[in-house]
Amino acid sequence: MTTNSNTNLLQKFSLLLDRVAVDSLAKKDEFVAIKVHFGEYGNLAFIRPQYLRVLVDKLKPSGAKIFLTDANTLYTGHRSNAVDHLLNAYLNGFTMDVVGAPVIIADGLKGSEYVPVKVDGNYVREAKIASAIALADVLIFVTHFKGHEQTGFGGTLKNIGMGCASRQGKLEQHSESKPTVVEESCVACRTCERFCPTGAIKVVRVAKIDYAVCIGCGQCIAVCNYGAVRPVWSDSAELLSMKMVEYAKAVLKDKKALFINFIMNVSPDCDCWHVNRPAVAPDIGIAVSTDPVALDQACMDLILKTTNEDPFLKVHPNVHWETQLAYAERIDLGNRRYELVEVACNLK
Repeated sequence: MTTNSNTNLLQKFSLLLDRVAVDSLAKKDEFVAIKVHFGEYGNLAFIRPQYLRVLVDKLKPSGAKIFLTDANTLYTGHRSNAVDHLLNAYLNGFTMDVVGAPVIIADGLKGSEYVPVKVDGNYVREAKIASAIALADVLIFVTHFKGHEQTGFGGTLKNIGMGCASRQGKLEQHSESKPTVVEESCVACRTCERFCPTGAIKVVRVAKIDYAVCIGCGQCIAVCNYGAVRPVWSDSAELLSMKMVEYAKAVLKDKKALFINFIMNVSPDCDCWHVNRPAVAPDIGIAVSTDPVALDQACMDLILKTTNEDPFLKVHPNVHWETQLAYAERIDLGNRRYELVEVACNLK
């Protein structure tokens, strides 16, 4: 990114997309999923929707069927079901008028719609990938590069592996245990009992889970409207990172894909928070690659070079971001070695 006052950021982004020939990525009638985080309402560090309009307009001449997408969250918030998630996206500016493409919540109304993808990893055998993403022909990941309290940083790998998982898939990554019932929040509506696929839940005064029968599918978490059924979070950030990487490999299986990182508004925490703390690194620019591992490594290196310290380790001292990169390279998801090519931003 340059300070050339004759070229604005949207024009620079357009030039970058031209450099990687994004207009040739999709063919007529192919489904193109642009995976982006719409930002929890109140957090203003997310990628501005105007950038997405530039990308959509570049893709439209191909005749492809383009949509913006994200999957529902595991935690209870403004993006834990498709209705609230869509309203949240619209409030943050991701409307048809602004971005030029519809928004589709990838795993359906309550986060239960997924396609199983075999990965045969060390930790994940069959990933539960949000259906709209699994069924798309082309995947473009537009990611806000930032810190993250559980994986060190949240870049392209997290946007793929965690962001494309259904709620059940997110539970599998985050938790070593089966769900638990917060009894004071339970209203005994029996929704979890009706949707439990194994009959493990019975409601008398409150919901009770028979852990001998429970398979840990997370369906009860997805359908509870009161936040009464919750995951038991894993204590291991390292294990989470490795599961997330195996999910990323499942998402990208047999897909055409492109990866774009915005190293701007580098907040210390995930955009899932309803607030964003001050940036821990200066704005650096926008980077793109066909290798998700090389891209995240390059972005991290640029931040380290600019700050002369590790800002993410400083704010999250017990979480080591290198785990996800090393493991991704180990399972052949990409390469940590890269060549950094700067793109001139001079309009003719």
